[in-house]
Amino acid sequence: MTETGIVPADWQAWQHSWDRQQEWYLPDREERFRVMLDLVEAVAGPAPVVLDLACGTGSISDRLLKRLPEARSTALDLDPALLTIARGHFADEPRIQFVTADLRDPDWTRKLPHREYDAVLTATALHWLQTEPLARVYGQIAGVLKDGGVFMNADHMPDPATPRINAAEQALRHARMERERAASGVPDWREWWQLAAADDQLADAVARRYEIFGDHADGEPHPVEWHARTLRDAGFSEARAVWRSVPDAVVLGLK
Repeated sequence: MTETGIVPADWQAWQHSWDRQQEWYLPDREERFRVMLDLVEAVAGPAPVVLDLACGTGSISDRLLKRLPEARSTALDLDPALLTIARGHFADEPRIQFVTADLRDPDWTRKLPHREYDAVLTATALHWLQTEPLARVYGQIAGVLKDGGVFMNADHMPDPATPRINAAEQALRHARMERERAASGVPDWREWWQLAAADDQLADAVARRYEIFGDHADGEPHPVEWHARTLRDAGFSEARAVWRSVPDAVVLGLK
């Protein structure tokens, strides 16, 4: 309790709570992160300068800095609530810098503290963008990567050519989610945001977040082949899926 009578927010607990909520939707989330960091270390070595794009609460940066102590991260997002949690979680961490920027803004790269990065990483975020702005972002990412640098996007990439497989996977996934929800009581997306809005030290940031994004506006998900082709069109020398799990994938682009 402080002199003002306000209990300081436990930012580590909020970060952990976000991870649990995300893992309820994505049980193989940690495996995606492992694949991404394996390739970062293989391509860029033990001391990469990384752009954590649409960083949220900083889940990727958290794992990056724990695995590679010499790494540095620029964590970029627009969401004021998730950035509040991230800044609190990393308050005493000199290896990370935060940037508030909108990927829909054609000039967002001008806000970055570095001209070039060894790697750009993002997960379950870019599907919020419509097709045209996403293709533009891919070109802008190519512009901030060093030659030989790597970009990885771990996201929803359903294959429209396999509707029966997609439907079977969706039914299995939803059944698992209901079982886990009954056993653990983990909040879903909407409930998590309701809890955040009820926290005195997050309420204003959550309100601003809804002013920016609205309730939940998804973009246009595309299959892996679209992402690989668009990355090549954006100037990447190589682009392909390095990990797949219906209906998700990690797509790699090598500058």
